[in-house]
Amino acid sequence: MRFNEAWLREWVNPAIDTDTLVQQLTMAGLEVDAVEPAAPAFTGVVVGQVESCEPHPDADKLRVCQVSNGADTTQVVCGAANVRPGLKIPFAQVGAVLPGDFKIKQAKLRGVESSGMLCGASELGLEDLIDGLMELPDDAPVGTDFRKYLQLDDAVIEVDLTPNRADCLSLRGIAREVGVMNQSPLINAAIDKVAPAIDDTLTVNLANSQGCPRYLGRVIKGVNVNADSPLWMIERLRRAGLRTIDPIVDVTNYVLLELGQPLHAFDLAKLNGGITVRNANAEEKLLTLDDQELTLRDDTLVIADDSQALALAGVMGGKPSSVTSDTQDIFLECAFFAPLAIAGKARSYGLHTDSSHRFERGVDPQLQNEAIERATALILEIAGGQPGPVSEAVDEAQLPGQAEITLRADRIEGLLGMGLPAEQVEDILSRLGMEVSTQESGKEWMVLAPSWRFDMAIEADLIEELARIYGYEKLPSRVPAGSPSGEPVAEQTVNQRRLGDALIDRGYLEAITYTFVEPGLLKQVEPRVEPLPLLNPISTDLGVMRTTLLAGLFSTARHNLNRQADRLRLFETGLRFVPTGSSEGEESLEQTPMIAGLLYGSAQPQNWEGKRPVDFFDLKGDVEALLTLSDADAFSFAPGEHPALHPGQTAALKRDGEVVGYLGRIHPRLAADLDLPAQLYAFELALAPLLDGVLPHFAGVSDQPRMRRDLAFVVEDSVPAGELVAAVRDACDERLTGVRIFDIYQGDSIGENRKSLALGLTFQDRSRTLKDQEVNDLVDAVVSQLKQQFNAALRD
Repeated sequence: MRFNEAWLREWVNPAIDTDTLVQQLTMAGLEVDAVEPAAPAFTGVVVGQVESCEPHPDADKLRVCQVSNGADTTQVVCGAANVRPGLKIPFAQVGAVLPGDFKIKQAKLRGVESSGMLCGASELGLEDLIDGLMELPDDAPVGTDFRKYLQLDDAVIEVDLTPNRADCLSLRGIAREVGVMNQSPLINAAIDKVAPAIDDTLTVNLANSQGCPRYLGRVIKGVNVNADSPLWMIERLRRAGLRTIDPIVDVTNYVLLELGQPLHAFDLAKLNGGITVRNANAEEKLLTLDDQELTLRDDTLVIADDSQALALAGVMGGKPSSVTSDTQDIFLECAFFAPLAIAGKARSYGLHTDSSHRFERGVDPQLQNEAIERATALILEIAGGQPGPVSEAVDEAQLPGQAEITLRADRIEGLLGMGLPAEQVEDILSRLGMEVSTQESGKEWMVLAPSWRFDMAIEADLIEELARIYGYEKLPSRVPAGSPSGEPVAEQTVNQRRLGDALIDRGYLEAITYTFVEPGLLKQVEPRVEPLPLLNPISTDLGVMRTTLLAGLFSTARHNLNRQADRLRLFETGLRFVPTGSSEGEESLEQTPMIAGLLYGSAQPQNWEGKRPVDFFDLKGDVEALLTLSDADAFSFAPGEHPALHPGQTAALKRDGEVVGYLGRIHPRLAADLDLPAQLYAFELALAPLLDGVLPHFAGVSDQPRMRRDLAFVVEDSVPAGELVAAVRDACDERLTGVRIFDIYQGDSIGENRKSLALGLTFQDRSRTLKDQEVNDLVDAVVSQLKQQFNAALRD
């Protein structure tokens, strides 16, 4: 919400300066984003009047003008097409300094003396376009300092409002807040009803009164759409960030800013029959004011006549019924649309307007009569015309009621840490527009919230208002009393933070990337899943929901590598979003918490021993470090395939036989496409299996000796070592306390496509010393099991 301070002070004018005003607004919860001057600095510009205008003797496009500054008449050569006798304009006299440090000097143009410059709005920094001289009203006082005349020594304030404060999306709403904080009266000029001059009306039918409980309309005939909007209105719109279009649109925009009520005008000649507020027909078409042809859904509220949809209710009007330069008669509408009927509709069609922004958050349901009378009066003042009576259709049962809330004194003290006098409580709430009645106990109040405060629903809302107006900085600092609450966590559950800490201990840094990614990148990384596209992405590079965390990490790696990073350790935790089909007409998403990471570069930071590049086993070791925090024995590794990873250097991580993630080297083709190094390794695992750990238990330390047997088995080179180790454990009982692979050999001596795995087996009984025969029996069981399962043979 942008507004200028001078306009605000016409509503409420406390004795404070701009800095104090800005601080008050921020402390009241209306955070001020920016404070800017209403116009760039310039000096020496006055209101001037062109007394005469003659052609230049040596230039067809120049005119020699005599310009009055109220005291003297000065000759000025001007080339503007709209210069003419009697015109009042900004006149920069000799010695003036315009924006950009442009100094006005005595000059000769084609041999003719020129003392000064007649200015257009763009030359004074008031507009972006060069549109000729800036024409001032006939009543502009000649000789007056132009900055004072247009109140350009003014501040433009931009406020960032939270969605619950829709009541402050207007000058009146901001003024209410300033008045309450400074105990200053609101200069709220009464808005008189406009007497009808004609009897013309249009019938209004509320076919969907739940979405639109109140609709007002008025016929105004004989308007001059080509009239000029007054300069004061143009300036206020400009300072609010809006451009002037025509008097009808300017008035509706002005009332929108002033009162917070959106309005719209139709060309009466383009309407067929009466007005109906209904849901759109499926596949119904509407060409909007910004030349977009929309195909409407049947859940969309529209304004229609007897033949077609005229406007997207609460969002934007249609072009076929819009006001143009040929319009003579208009139908002015002003309605209340339920927030739930408008919420999300503009975004779903790729639109966002000032109107939808307000209706989505809530407009005062009692404001419509006042707003249409205000707009009518301004239209008649600027564009003329004859108004008809106001037609109103209303379903009182569907209008939102005013919240009635009980407020208790002890609850105030409990939440704020201090009590407030009853008189102060009643004063603050009354100044906020609430009706307050004291209960018999004197310690309770019944509070009726005003119609414009949609955010008032419970007792805590009222207490927040008391704290806000009383001043957060005045509240005492105390430790709140209370007991912790929350669901108990099973002792075997692993805290997600521990997983991150484990990776950080191993040199990783945590990355946070968008859940939205570039569609082309995601298709390269995970082509097997069709992602969910966003209807209104914040940029073209963030157009779909991610189906894998690797896409964001690969982009982050490329960003870092392009900036001379030669060693990367990155991880991220977050959701992936996988569409699972439609349910009841809506897209269904499976949201899975994941943890992913990548590493590249040397295995250790640079040191005197040299650099060893990371390999698959460094990555596997990092993943195993995570598994040790969970139930490591429940996990196993197996050869796997993933479209983003190297076909021959990819492993699938399984828990109880079910794949829960992948790890491996980046696929060479993907590395080339993304301009990433081929020696980059990555993993992505589901979080839930890692968080399901085992209950810690005590195991005593045995004082019995251990016995070790080293065995070398020859197997096919396709046999995974992990399956061999698992088979060894299955063949033995609890007396096998350790299995370690300490050598792998391949060569001609053992045959083609075969390998030798040397296993170190450690045996121990906790209660007694094992005998050699017992160990030999266990070794024989291992040899038999491996021969049967893998056709393994002991190496000679």
